[in-house]
Amino acid sequence: MTRSPAGKYRPIMSSEPTPLTIMFWPESAYGPTNQCIGLAAILRDRGHTIVFAAESSWTGKLAPFGFIEELVDLAQPAEGAGEEDAGAFWTEFIAETAPEFRKPTIEQLGSFIQPTYQALIDGAKYCQPRLREIVAKHRPDVIVEDNVVLFPALVTSGAPFVRIVSCSPLEVTGPDVPPPFSGLPSADRGQWDAYRTEFDRTHRAMWSEFNEWVQAQGADSLRDLEFMPHTTAANLYVYPAEADYLDARPLDDTWARMDSSVRETDEEYRLPTEVADRPEGSALVYLSLGSLGGADVELMQRLVDVLGTTRHRYIVSKGPQADRITLADNMVGAQMLPQTKVIPHVDLVISHGGNNTVTETLHFGKPLIVLPLFWDQYENAQRIDELGFGVRLDTYKFADDELTGAVDRLLADTELRDRLAEIGTAIRGRDGLRVGADVIEKVGVQHRASVA
Repeated sequence: MTRSPAGKYRPIMSSEPTPLTIMFWPESAYGPTNQCIGLAAILRDRGHTIVFAAESSWTGKLAPFGFIEELVDLAQPAEGAGEEDAGAFWTEFIAETAPEFRKPTIEQLGSFIQPTYQALIDGAKYCQPRLREIVAKHRPDVIVEDNVVLFPALVTSGAPFVRIVSCSPLEVTGPDVPPPFSGLPSADRGQWDAYRTEFDRTHRAMWSEFNEWVQAQGADSLRDLEFMPHTTAANLYVYPAEADYLDARPLDDTWARMDSSVRETDEEYRLPTEVADRPEGSALVYLSLGSLGGADVELMQRLVDVLGTTRHRYIVSKGPQADRITLADNMVGAQMLPQTKVIPHVDLVISHGGNNTVTETLHFGKPLIVLPLFWDQYENAQRIDELGFGVRLDTYKFADDELTGAVDRLLADTELRDRLAEIGTAIRGRDGLRVGADVIEKVGVQHRASVA
Protein backbone atom coordinates (compact mmCIF):
# COMPACT_ATOMS: atom_id res chain seq x y z
CA MET A 1 0.00 0.00 0.00
CA THR A 2 1.18 3.56 -0.63
CA ARG A 3 0.07 6.85 0.89
CA SER A 4 -1.10 9.76 -1.24
CA PRO A 5 -0.59 13.42 -0.28
CA ALA A 6 -4.23 13.50 0.85
CA GLY A 7 -3.48 10.77 3.36
CA LYS A 8 -5.42 8.02 1.58
CA TYR A 9 -3.82 4.71 0.71
CA ARG A 10 -3.95 3.08 -2.66
CA PRO A 11 -2.81 -0.42 -3.62
CA ILE A 12 0.14 -1.02 -5.92
CA MET A 13 -1.48 -2.50 -9.00
CA SER A 14 0.11 -5.50 -10.66
CA SER A 15 0.80 -3.44 -13.78
CA GLU A 16 2.96 -1.03 -11.79
CA PRO A 17 6.75 -1.46 -11.56
CA THR A 18 8.17 -3.49 -8.71
CA PRO A 19 8.68 -1.15 -5.77
CA LEU A 20 12.19 0.30 -5.79
CA THR A 21 14.44 1.91 -3.21
CA ILE A 22 15.47 5.31 -4.56
CA MET A 23 18.08 7.44 -2.79
CA PHE A 24 18.33 11.22 -3.22
CA TRP A 25 21.34 13.31 -2.23
CA PRO A 26 20.67 17.02 -2.90
CA GLU A 27 22.83 20.01 -2.12
CA SER A 28 21.79 21.41 1.25
CA ALA A 29 20.32 24.65 -0.15
CA TYR A 30 16.55 24.98 -0.51
CA GLY A 31 16.56 25.06 -4.32
CA PRO A 32 18.06 21.62 -5.02
CA THR A 33 16.39 20.04 -1.99
CA ASN A 34 12.93 21.31 -2.94
CA GLN A 35 13.49 20.17 -6.51
CA CYS A 36 14.29 16.66 -5.27
CA ILE A 37 11.32 16.69 -2.89
CA GLY A 38 9.03 17.29 -5.87
CA LEU A 39 10.42 14.32 -7.78
CA ALA A 40 10.55 12.10 -4.73
CA ALA A 41 6.91 12.76 -3.87
CA ILE A 42 5.83 11.55 -7.32
CA LEU A 43 7.93 8.39 -6.92
CA ARG A 44 6.65 7.84 -3.38
CA ASP A 45 3.09 7.89 -4.68
CA ARG A 46 4.04 5.21 -7.19
CA GLY A 47 4.91 2.92 -4.29
CA HIS A 48 8.66 3.35 -4.13
CA THR A 49 10.71 3.71 -0.96
CA ILE A 50 12.46 7.07 -0.84
CA VAL A 51 15.67 7.54 1.12
CA PHE A 52 16.82 11.13 1.55
CA ALA A 53 20.44 11.54 2.53
CA ALA A 54 20.41 15.15 3.69
CA GLU A 55 22.76 17.55 5.42
CA SER A 56 22.04 17.51 9.14
CA SER A 57 20.26 20.87 9.36
CA TRP A 58 17.37 19.22 7.49
CA THR A 59 16.54 16.99 10.44
CA GLY A 60 12.80 16.45 10.76
CA LYS A 61 12.03 18.31 7.51
CA LEU A 62 11.87 15.32 5.15
CA ALA A 63 10.33 12.49 7.16
CA PRO A 64 6.89 14.20 7.19
CA PHE A 65 6.74 13.61 3.43
CA GLY A 66 7.02 9.87 4.02
CA PHE A 67 10.73 9.73 3.16
CA ILE A 68 13.42 7.93 5.15
CA GLU A 69 15.75 10.59 6.56
CA GLU A 70 19.45 9.81 6.78
CA LEU A 71 21.36 12.81 8.08
CA VAL A 72 24.87 13.70 6.99
CA ASP A 73 27.37 16.19 8.43
CA LEU A 74 29.51 18.07 5.91
CA ALA A 75 32.00 19.13 8.57
CA GLN A 76 32.79 18.36 12.19
CA PRO A 77 29.83 19.72 14.23
CA ALA A 78 30.76 22.53 16.57
CA GLU A 79 30.87 21.52 20.22
CA GLY A 80 27.55 22.31 21.89
CA ALA A 81 25.91 23.25 18.59
CA GLY A 82 22.11 23.25 18.73
CA GLU A 83 19.55 22.62 16.02
CA GLU A 84 20.04 24.74 12.89
CA ASP A 85 17.57 25.94 10.31
CA ALA A 86 17.44 23.83 7.16
CA GLY A 87 20.18 24.91 4.78
CA ALA A 88 21.95 26.89 7.51
CA PHE A 89 25.36 25.73 6.22
CA TRP A 90 24.94 27.69 2.98
CA THR A 91 22.92 30.56 4.47
CA GLU A 92 25.81 31.39 6.80
CA PHE A 93 28.39 30.91 4.05
CA ILE A 94 26.53 33.25 1.68
CA ALA A 95 25.96 35.89 4.37
CA GLU A 96 29.68 36.01 5.10
CA THR A 97 30.57 36.16 1.41
CA ALA A 98 27.95 38.73 0.30
CA PRO A 99 30.47 41.57 -0.30
CA GLU A 100 31.94 39.52 -3.15
CA PHE A 101 28.65 39.73 -5.06
CA ARG A 102 29.31 43.39 -5.82
CA LYS A 103 32.28 42.42 -8.01
CA PRO A 104 32.16 41.64 -11.75
CA THR A 105 31.62 37.95 -12.43
CA ILE A 106 35.15 37.43 -13.72
CA GLU A 107 36.52 38.68 -10.37
CA GLN A 108 34.11 36.43 -8.47
CA LEU A 109 35.81 33.37 -9.96
CA GLY A 110 38.67 33.64 -7.49
CA SER A 111 36.86 35.26 -4.57
CA PHE A 112 33.56 33.33 -4.57
CA ILE A 113 33.19 30.55 -7.17
CA GLN A 114 36.45 28.78 -6.31
CA PRO A 115 35.91 28.96 -2.50
CA THR A 116 32.36 27.65 -2.99
CA TYR A 117 33.63 24.67 -4.96
CA GLN A 118 36.29 24.13 -2.31
CA ALA A 119 33.68 24.13 0.46
CA LEU A 120 31.67 21.54 -1.44
CA ILE A 121 34.77 19.42 -2.04
CA ASP A 122 35.71 19.59 1.63
CA GLY A 123 32.20 18.44 2.48
CA ALA A 124 32.40 15.55 0.01
CA LYS A 125 35.63 14.35 1.58
CA TYR A 126 34.33 14.65 5.13
CA CYS A 127 31.08 12.76 4.53
CA GLN A 128 32.45 10.02 2.26
CA PRO A 129 32.35 7.34 5.04
CA ARG A 130 28.84 8.34 6.11
CA LEU A 131 27.47 8.21 2.56
CA ARG A 132 29.03 4.78 2.06
CA GLU A 133 27.33 3.66 5.25
CA ILE A 134 23.93 4.89 4.07
CA VAL A 135 24.27 3.24 0.67
CA ALA A 136 25.31 -0.07 2.28
CA LYS A 137 22.38 0.09 4.71
CA HIS A 138 19.63 0.73 2.15
CA ARG A 139 21.09 -0.86 -1.01
CA PRO A 140 19.24 1.52 -3.35
CA ASP A 141 18.19 0.52 -6.86
CA VAL A 142 19.09 3.99 -8.12
CA ILE A 143 20.96 6.94 -6.61
CA VAL A 144 20.12 10.52 -7.59
CA GLU A 145 22.43 13.45 -6.91
CA ASP A 146 21.49 17.10 -7.39
CA ASN A 147 24.71 18.98 -6.74
CA VAL A 148 27.64 20.52 -8.61
CA VAL A 149 30.44 18.28 -7.31
CA LEU A 150 30.60 14.50 -7.25
CA PHE A 151 30.36 12.58 -3.99
CA PRO A 152 32.25 9.42 -5.01
CA ALA A 153 30.44 7.12 -2.56
CA LEU A 154 27.41 7.48 -4.82
CA VAL A 155 29.03 6.16 -8.01
CA THR A 156 31.06 3.29 -6.55
CA SER A 157 28.23 1.30 -4.93
CA GLY A 158 27.14 -0.67 -7.99
CA ALA A 159 23.78 1.11 -8.15
CA PRO A 160 23.04 3.23 -11.25
CA PHE A 161 23.67 6.95 -10.80
CA VAL A 162 21.40 9.74 -12.05
CA ARG A 163 22.69 13.30 -12.19
CA ILE A 164 20.35 16.29 -11.90
CA VAL A 165 21.33 19.76 -13.05
CA SER A 166 18.92 22.06 -11.27
CA CYS A 167 21.11 25.10 -11.94
CA SER A 168 21.14 26.76 -15.34
CA PRO A 169 21.91 24.29 -18.16
CA LEU A 170 25.10 26.23 -18.89
CA GLU A 171 26.56 24.05 -16.13
CA VAL A 172 26.89 21.62 -19.06
CA THR A 173 29.52 23.50 -21.01
CA GLY A 174 30.14 23.84 -24.73
CA PRO A 175 32.25 25.98 -27.07
CA ASP A 176 29.24 27.76 -28.55
CA VAL A 177 27.46 28.81 -25.35
CA PRO A 178 28.58 31.38 -22.77
CA PRO A 179 30.77 30.06 -19.94
CA PRO A 180 28.90 29.23 -16.72
CA PHE A 181 28.65 31.83 -13.92
CA SER A 182 29.64 34.63 -16.30
CA GLY A 183 26.31 36.20 -17.24
CA LEU A 184 27.83 37.02 -20.61
CA PRO A 185 25.51 37.42 -23.62
CA SER A 186 24.93 34.55 -26.04
CA ALA A 187 25.29 36.79 -29.08
CA ASP A 188 28.61 38.41 -28.15
CA ARG A 189 31.65 36.16 -27.65
CA GLY A 190 34.02 39.03 -27.01
CA GLN A 191 34.69 38.19 -23.34
CA TRP A 192 34.16 34.42 -23.35
CA ASP A 193 37.81 33.42 -23.82
CA ALA A 194 39.10 35.78 -21.13
CA TYR A 195 36.57 34.41 -18.68
CA ARG A 196 37.46 30.79 -19.48
CA THR A 197 41.16 31.58 -19.07
CA GLU A 198 40.51 33.06 -15.65
CA PHE A 199 38.40 30.03 -14.67
CA ASP A 200 41.32 27.77 -15.60
CA ARG A 201 43.76 29.91 -13.62
CA THR A 202 41.62 30.00 -10.47
CA HIS A 203 40.32 26.41 -10.56
CA ARG A 204 43.00 24.21 -12.17
CA ALA A 205 44.93 23.24 -9.03
CA MET A 206 41.78 22.56 -7.01
CA TRP A 207 40.23 20.49 -9.80
CA SER A 208 43.39 18.41 -10.25
CA GLU A 209 43.56 17.58 -6.55
CA PHE A 210 39.85 16.75 -6.44
CA ASN A 211 40.06 14.55 -9.54
CA GLU A 212 42.94 12.60 -8.00
CA TRP A 213 40.94 12.09 -4.80
CA VAL A 214 37.84 10.99 -6.75
CA GLN A 215 39.88 8.31 -8.50
CA ALA A 216 41.46 7.23 -5.22
CA GLN A 217 37.92 6.51 -3.97
CA GLY A 218 37.37 4.12 -6.88
CA ALA A 219 35.48 6.45 -9.23
CA ASP A 220 36.36 7.26 -12.83
CA SER A 221 38.37 10.33 -13.78
CA LEU A 222 36.37 13.49 -14.41
CA ARG A 223 36.46 15.50 -17.60
CA ASP A 224 38.93 18.36 -17.66
CA LEU A 225 37.90 21.16 -15.26
CA GLU A 226 34.50 19.53 -14.59
CA PHE A 227 33.38 18.45 -11.15
CA MET A 228 30.54 16.06 -12.06
CA PRO A 229 30.71 12.92 -14.24
CA HIS A 230 29.31 12.67 -17.75
CA THR A 231 29.14 8.87 -17.83
CA THR A 232 25.95 8.18 -15.91
CA ALA A 233 22.86 6.02 -16.17
CA ALA A 234 20.89 9.17 -16.98
CA ASN A 235 21.11 12.96 -16.75
CA LEU A 236 18.26 15.34 -15.98
CA TYR A 237 18.19 19.11 -16.22
CA VAL A 238 15.51 21.68 -15.44
CA TYR A 239 14.89 24.40 -18.04
CA PRO A 240 11.99 25.12 -20.41
CA ALA A 241 12.47 24.46 -24.09
CA GLU A 242 11.60 28.08 -24.89
CA ALA A 243 14.71 29.27 -23.01
CA ASP A 244 17.09 26.37 -23.68
CA TYR A 245 20.43 26.43 -25.51
CA LEU A 246 20.03 23.21 -27.50
CA ASP A 247 20.61 24.81 -30.91
CA ALA A 248 24.01 26.06 -29.74
CA ARG A 249 24.90 23.14 -27.48
CA PRO A 250 23.18 19.86 -28.43
CA LEU A 251 23.02 17.13 -25.77
CA ASP A 252 23.28 13.38 -26.32
CA ASP A 253 20.51 10.91 -25.58
CA THR A 254 21.59 10.37 -21.97
CA TRP A 255 20.06 13.77 -21.21
CA ALA A 256 16.37 14.45 -20.56
CA ARG A 257 14.94 17.93 -20.12
CA MET A 258 12.40 18.66 -17.41
CA ASP A 259 10.82 21.84 -18.73
CA SER A 260 9.91 22.66 -15.16
CA SER A 261 9.93 20.93 -11.81
CA VAL A 262 7.15 22.49 -9.78
CA ARG A 263 6.74 20.49 -6.60
CA GLU A 264 3.20 19.60 -5.55
CA THR A 265 3.96 19.50 -1.83
CA ASP A 266 3.66 23.24 -1.07
CA GLU A 267 0.72 24.22 1.13
CA GLU A 268 -2.06 26.31 -0.37
CA TYR A 269 -1.73 30.10 -0.15
CA ARG A 270 -4.70 32.31 0.58
CA LEU A 271 -4.20 35.91 -0.53
CA PRO A 272 -4.30 38.26 2.48
CA THR A 273 -6.97 40.94 2.19
CA GLU A 274 -4.27 43.65 2.29
CA VAL A 275 -3.14 42.62 -1.19
CA ALA A 276 -6.25 40.87 -2.51
CA ASP A 277 -8.27 44.09 -2.41
CA ARG A 278 -6.22 46.42 -4.57
CA PRO A 279 -6.93 49.91 -5.89
CA GLU A 280 -7.77 50.15 -9.58
CA GLY A 281 -4.63 50.25 -11.69
CA SER A 282 -2.42 48.46 -9.18
CA ALA A 283 -0.93 45.01 -9.74
CA LEU A 284 0.32 42.24 -7.48
CA VAL A 285 4.06 41.49 -7.48
CA TYR A 286 6.09 38.76 -5.78
CA LEU A 287 9.54 39.67 -4.44
CA SER A 288 12.05 37.00 -3.44
CA LEU A 289 15.84 36.85 -3.39
CA GLY A 290 15.69 33.20 -2.38
CA SER A 291 16.70 31.55 0.85
CA LEU A 292 20.33 32.59 0.34
CA GLY A 293 20.03 36.01 -1.32
CA GLY A 294 17.61 37.09 1.39
CA ALA A 295 20.51 36.95 3.85
CA ASP A 296 21.69 40.29 2.39
CA VAL A 297 19.55 42.48 4.64
CA GLU A 298 20.78 45.80 3.23
CA LEU A 299 19.80 44.81 -0.31
CA MET A 300 16.44 43.38 0.74
CA GLN A 301 15.58 46.53 2.69
CA ARG A 302 16.49 48.78 -0.22
CA LEU A 303 14.23 46.82 -2.57
CA VAL A 304 11.40 47.02 -0.07
CA ASP A 305 11.88 50.75 0.43
CA VAL A 306 11.95 51.52 -3.31
CA LEU A 307 8.96 49.32 -4.16
CA GLY A 308 7.08 50.74 -1.19
CA THR A 309 6.81 54.04 -3.07
CA THR A 310 4.75 52.51 -5.92
CA ARG A 311 1.00 52.04 -6.24
CA HIS A 312 1.30 48.26 -6.54
CA ARG A 313 0.93 45.58 -3.88
CA TYR A 314 3.67 43.09 -3.00
CA ILE A 315 4.08 39.65 -1.45
CA VAL A 316 7.60 39.43 -0.02
CA SER A 317 9.56 36.31 0.85
CA LYS A 318 11.80 37.89 3.49
CA GLY A 319 14.35 35.10 3.86
CA PRO A 320 16.46 33.97 6.81
CA GLN A 321 16.90 37.49 8.25
CA ALA A 322 13.16 38.19 8.23
CA ASP A 323 13.08 39.87 11.63
CA ARG A 324 15.53 42.53 10.38
CA ILE A 325 13.46 43.57 7.34
CA THR A 326 10.66 46.13 7.72
CA LEU A 327 7.97 45.89 5.05
CA ALA A 328 6.17 48.91 3.59
CA ASP A 329 2.42 49.47 3.98
CA ASN A 330 1.70 48.04 0.50
CA MET A 331 3.32 44.69 1.35
CA VAL A 332 2.71 41.43 3.15
CA GLY A 333 5.30 38.74 3.69
CA ALA A 334 6.94 36.09 5.79
CA GLN A 335 10.31 34.42 6.26
CA MET A 336 9.25 31.63 3.91
CA LEU A 337 6.29 31.30 1.57
CA PRO A 338 4.88 28.42 -0.50
CA GLN A 339 6.34 29.93 -3.66
CA THR A 340 4.70 27.59 -6.17
CA LYS A 341 1.31 28.54 -4.74
CA VAL A 342 2.09 32.28 -4.60
CA ILE A 343 3.35 32.83 -8.17
CA PRO A 344 0.03 31.89 -9.87
CA HIS A 345 -1.65 34.80 -8.02
CA VAL A 346 0.75 37.53 -9.12
CA ASP A 347 1.31 39.61 -12.26
CA LEU A 348 5.11 39.93 -12.04
CA VAL A 349 8.03 38.30 -10.19
CA ILE A 350 11.13 40.14 -8.94
CA SER A 351 13.83 37.57 -8.27
CA HIS A 352 17.50 36.85 -7.73
CA GLY A 353 17.44 34.52 -10.73
CA GLY A 354 17.74 31.19 -8.95
CA ASN A 355 16.90 28.37 -11.32
CA ASN A 356 13.91 27.17 -9.33
CA THR A 357 12.33 30.62 -9.22
CA VAL A 358 13.03 31.35 -12.88
CA THR A 359 11.65 28.06 -14.17
CA GLU A 360 8.66 28.18 -11.81
CA THR A 361 7.86 31.71 -12.98
CA LEU A 362 7.96 30.64 -16.63
CA HIS A 363 5.91 27.55 -15.73
CA PHE A 364 3.13 29.91 -14.63
CA GLY A 365 3.69 32.33 -17.52
CA LYS A 366 4.78 35.47 -15.66
CA PRO A 367 7.36 38.15 -16.60
CA LEU A 368 10.49 38.62 -14.49
CA ILE A 369 12.79 41.30 -13.17
CA VAL A 370 16.06 39.64 -12.21
CA LEU A 371 18.75 41.01 -9.88
CA PRO A 372 21.44 38.32 -9.84
CA LEU A 373 23.78 37.76 -6.91
CA PHE A 374 25.91 34.68 -7.53
CA TRP A 375 26.46 31.37 -9.33
CA ASP A 376 24.04 30.64 -12.18
CA GLN A 377 21.82 33.60 -11.35
CA TYR A 378 23.81 35.80 -13.74
CA GLU A 379 23.25 33.53 -16.72
CA ASN A 380 19.56 33.13 -15.86
CA ALA A 381 19.21 36.91 -15.63
CA GLN A 382 20.98 37.35 -18.96
CA ARG A 383 18.86 34.67 -20.61
CA ILE A 384 15.59 36.21 -19.43
CA ASP A 385 16.72 39.62 -20.67
CA GLU A 386 18.08 38.53 -24.05
CA LEU A 387 14.95 36.46 -24.80
CA GLY A 388 12.72 39.39 -23.87
CA PHE A 389 10.95 37.51 -21.05
CA GLY A 390 11.82 40.26 -18.58
CA VAL A 391 14.56 42.64 -17.48
CA ARG A 392 18.00 42.18 -15.94
CA LEU A 393 19.08 44.93 -13.55
CA ASP A 394 22.39 45.64 -11.85
CA THR A 395 21.73 44.28 -8.37
CA TYR A 396 23.72 46.82 -6.40
CA LYS A 397 23.86 49.79 -8.78
CA PHE A 398 20.31 50.12 -10.11
CA ALA A 399 18.71 53.54 -9.79
CA ASP A 400 15.36 53.71 -8.03
CA ASP A 401 13.54 54.71 -11.21
CA GLU A 402 15.17 51.83 -13.13
CA LEU A 403 13.45 49.36 -10.84
CA THR A 404 10.10 51.13 -10.62
CA GLY A 405 10.20 51.86 -14.36
CA ALA A 406 10.86 48.19 -15.17
CA VAL A 407 7.92 47.18 -12.97
CA ASP A 408 5.53 49.55 -14.73
CA ARG A 409 6.86 48.74 -18.21
CA LEU A 410 6.49 44.97 -17.83
CA LEU A 411 3.06 45.25 -16.25
CA ALA A 412 1.89 47.46 -19.14
CA ASP A 413 3.26 45.13 -21.86
CA THR A 414 0.13 43.14 -22.61
CA GLU A 415 1.71 41.52 -25.69
CA LEU A 416 4.55 40.08 -23.56
CA ARG A 417 2.18 38.95 -20.83
CA ASP A 418 -0.02 37.17 -23.39
CA ARG A 419 3.04 35.53 -24.96
CA LEU A 420 4.31 34.33 -21.57
CA ALA A 421 0.87 33.02 -20.66
CA GLU A 422 0.95 30.86 -23.81
CA ILE A 423 4.47 29.67 -22.97
CA GLY A 424 3.35 28.80 -19.45
CA THR A 425 0.46 26.72 -20.78
CA ALA A 426 2.86 24.80 -23.03
CA ILE A 427 5.36 24.21 -20.22
CA ARG A 428 2.69 22.94 -17.84
CA GLY A 429 1.44 20.61 -20.56
CA ARG A 430 4.85 18.97 -20.85
CA ASP A 431 4.71 18.03 -17.12
CA GLY A 432 8.43 18.06 -16.42
CA LEU A 433 8.04 16.68 -12.91
CA ARG A 434 6.70 13.39 -14.23
CA VAL A 435 9.21 13.33 -17.08
CA GLY A 436 11.98 13.35 -14.47
CA ALA A 437 10.26 10.79 -12.26
CA ASP A 438 9.82 8.49 -15.27
CA VAL A 439 13.54 8.65 -16.09
CA ILE A 440 14.58 7.82 -12.52
CA GLU A 441 12.03 5.01 -12.28
CA LYS A 442 13.10 3.50 -15.61
CA VAL A 443 16.76 3.45 -14.53
CA GLY A 444 15.83 1.67 -11.31
CA VAL A 445 13.56 -0.87 -13.00
CA GLN A 446 16.22 -1.72 -15.59
CA HIS A 447 18.81 -2.18 -12.86
CA ARG A 448 16.52 -4.39 -10.82
CA ALA A 449 15.86 -6.56 -13.89
CA SER A 450 19.57 -6.82 -14.68
CA VAL A 451 20.44 -8.21 -11.25
CA ALA A 452 17.38 -10.42 -10.85
